[in-house]
Amino acid sequence: MYGAPNQRNSKKMMMLGSGELGKEVVIEAQRMGIETIAVDRYEGAPAMQVAHRFEVIDMLDGDQLRGVVENEQPDYIVPEIEAIATDTLLKLEKEGYHVIPTAYATQLTMDREGIRRLASEKLNLPTAKYEFANSLEELKEAVQTIGLPCVIKPIMSSSGKGQSLCRTESEIEDSWQEALGSGRGNSTRVIVEEFIHFDSEITLLTVKASNGTFFCPPIGHRQEGGDYIQSWQPHAMSEEHVQQAETISQQITDEIGGYGVFGVELFITSNGVYFSEVSPRPHDTGMVTMMTQELSEFALHVRAILGLPIEDIQLVSPGSSYAVKSTVESHDYTISGMEKALAVPHTQVRIFGKPSATIGRRMAVVLGTGETAETACKQAETAASYLNVVTDYDPES
Repeated sequence: MYGAPNQRNSKKMMMLGSGELGKEVVIEAQRMGIETIAVDRYEGAPAMQVAHRFEVIDMLDGDQLRGVVENEQPDYIVPEIEAIATDTLLKLEKEGYHVIPTAYATQLTMDREGIRRLASEKLNLPTAKYEFANSLEELKEAVQTIGLPCVIKPIMSSSGKGQSLCRTESEIEDSWQEALGSGRGNSTRVIVEEFIHFDSEITLLTVKASNGTFFCPPIGHRQEGGDYIQSWQPHAMSEEHVQQAETISQQITDEIGGYGVFGVELFITSNGVYFSEVSPRPHDTGMVTMMTQELSEFALHVRAILGLPIEDIQLVSPGSSYAVKSTVESHDYTISGMEKALAVPHTQVRIFGKPSATIGRRMAVVLGTGETAETACKQAETAASYLNVVTDYDPES
């Protein structure tokens, strides 16, 4: 039964992590009459601005996490980020709380080692060769084993932070420092991956629902410094590659379990499709679905979480998203250029409302549609070029 929030029989959804993706999940949940609580480590996070209530805690502190859960008694606990006390989530789940998709999924995908070993060593999915290292000396040995160039990443990070392409032996120490400085938690363990010469990299949004598994049309994306800059849907692929991608995605999500949207990242190569990573939640590259699909990834996530059926996923129009990043640091910023950006046909701008800007932080996204994905990419990129994060607003800028 679904009704209104803040009533005796209302259903409660608690977001652990309240960024721009969590904000869209909260909005979709409220459309279903769900009472929402946004939790994050800082006040004013995007999802807090639209949720019914919010809490500020250190989500890596198990006692603080347990306290807010026991106080609110949510029907659904929905992690949006990796940096959460997963041991506490496991205990809460055993006590009867419903973690989305499961506490096991959150713990498994929190670090790259667990998910990579599951994919490669248990499921025998095609992946890049990899090694792990706990020190600079071990990293040098791992690089020798994998070969150059290679990709070096922290075991735990988000949005590509700490990831670097190491091309020469002289770059190993810089890659080590980058991984240590940008990873989450106190771990000094890194993963070294073979550099896959891919034709493209995609996100296959995979929806696990009460009535089966569904796939969104493939989303292509472009990254800079390990972080997504632009995505488009649909991404042109052969039917053979689409089938391989869906098979890999079904295998990994079946193993993880639970309901919801999973962002499965894959490399498309001349030798076939390789598994890269999976997130048990909506994916940043999937923001494009707010323009392209009848139901966005966020609407699909909420339906699946609630155990409601999913119909065939409809692509309404080809489209693209383009991230707007800050080049300044400020607690008092504005975004200029909206008039020019929205003069570009078939575009929308979503400003996230983050309380502060830091260099490289994603502050907004431009969405665009077109007759083809290529046209939509040009529209979104053009509109995004007019947007600037500024500290002193100049109406002529």
